[in-house]
Amino acid sequence: MPHSPLIQILVLLAAAVPVVYAVRRLKLSPILGYLAVGMLLGPHALGVVTDNTATGVLAEIGVVFLVFTLGLEFSPRDWSR
Repeated sequence: MPHSPLIQILVLLAAAVPVVYAVRRLKLSPILGYLAVGMLLGPHALGVVTDNTATGVLAEIGVVFLVFTLGLEFSPRDWSR
């Protein structure tokens, strides 16, 4: 029985909190934790999140946040060195 997109988003966020905490304790980027949660709970692994429409929307939002985060990491001031 498919769950609503809101339930799927809440499941992903609830799973991401402890994984990102563990990744941060290992002094790694939290992006790795988000990617791991997405791969594990996605439709091709454990299948917890199976709605392709909701998954597509979440993926698009995730790409926007990833590009924004990468933009924060690379400052134009660092290019002049």
